[in-house]
Amino acid sequence: MSYTQWFDDHAAKHKKIVEQLLSDGLTKDEIIAYFDFENMVQKEPDFCPLYKELDDEGKVGKKCHDMKRLNCYLCACPNFRFKDEGFEKHENKTIYSHCDIESKDGRQGVYGDAIHQDCSNCTVPHNVRYVKKHYDEDWKVIMKACKA
Repeated sequence: MSYTQWFDDHAAKHKKIVEQLLSDGLTKDEIIAYFDFENMVQKEPDFCPLYKELDDEGKVGKKCHDMKRLNCYLCACPNFRFKDEGFEKHENKTIYSHCDIESKDGRQGVYGDAIHQDCSNCTVPHNVRYVKKHYDEDWKVIMKACKA
């Protein structure tokens, strides 16, 4: 699946959930709280494929990042940049994604002749404080700079 396909599919899932929460009368803070990992695993099991995987303790719901309070509102990061056809070549490998802020917790992963950003050690977009700062009901508005 291409980055663009994932991006568009995820945006549609996100929009459907947010529209339902708005129609239920939830406030911004209540919507953000709804996206807490533990709640999403139970109420929105199709939102993320990891929700159906087992964690290290054998419980359903594997986290993408090792953090106590993981919020899934910003699944993906506004600082992530991608281009399906690639940005440039580096040592005969194509760079397909990178971190725009060069987070010290991220890294470039090399997979054959492709280089992709590995954000697995970065928790920035999954903190409630960060979500509140960048909040918009439309996930694509927050993520607009990601698509190069």
